[in-house]
Amino acid sequence: MTEAEIGARLAELTGGTASVSAGGAFARACVDVPREAWHAAATVARDDTELQLTFFDWLTGVDEGEDGFGVVAHLWSPRLRHGALVRTSVPNADPRLPTITAVFPGADWHERETAEMFGIEFAGHPNPVKLLLPDEFDGHPLRKDFVLAARVAKSWPGAKEPGESESGAPSRRKIRPPGVPDPAEWGGS
Repeated sequence: MTEAEIGARLAELTGGTASVSAGGAFARACVDVPREAWHAAATVARDDTELQLTFFDWLTGVDEGEDGFGVVAHLWSPRLRHGALVRTSVPNADPRLPTITAVFPGADWHERETAEMFGIEFAGHPNPVKLLLPDEFDGHPLRKDFVLAARVAKSWPGAKEPGESESGAPSRRKIRPPGVPDPAEWGGS
C-alpha cells in the first residue's frame, strides 16, 4: 500500500481526514481523527487486516497555543513495512483523551510523560503517576505558558556581556530570554 492508500483506508475506517506528509522516502500517512474516535482509531489501525499497524512506536503532545493541544501517535506495521501518524486535538479547557494502553501496552510510558509535560489527562490510564518530575513540582514544563523561571533566576554561563569585561566597551541593554515574562507579571525578583 502507498502512504496515500494507508491514510485513506484509516480515515475511511475512523471517520477522520487523511493527508500524506512531505518527505519522499520518509513520507507518512497522517490521519486526523476526532477526539471521541481516538481509542477506536488505535484499535482499528491495529486490527484491520489491510493495515496491520500492530507496533506502537511513540506518542507525544504538541502545545498549539489557543487551539489547544495536538496528540500524535506513530504506529507501524513490521510485517508490511509501512506506518501512519494518528493525530487528534484536545481543547485547553478540557485536555483529556481516553488511554490507548489496552490497545497498545507500550503507550503506558508515553502517555504518562505527555500527561506530566503537557497536562493532558489520559482517562482510564492504569498507572497515572509522575514519571520524570518530582512529586512537588508544580506545572507542565512543555506548555507554552509555562514560565521558565530558571532563565531569570540564574544567569547564563559563558562569555561575559559587553561592558562586563576589562575592555571598557559600553554595555548593552539587558533583555529577558524568550518565553520569560516581565518579573512584575509573575512575581519573580
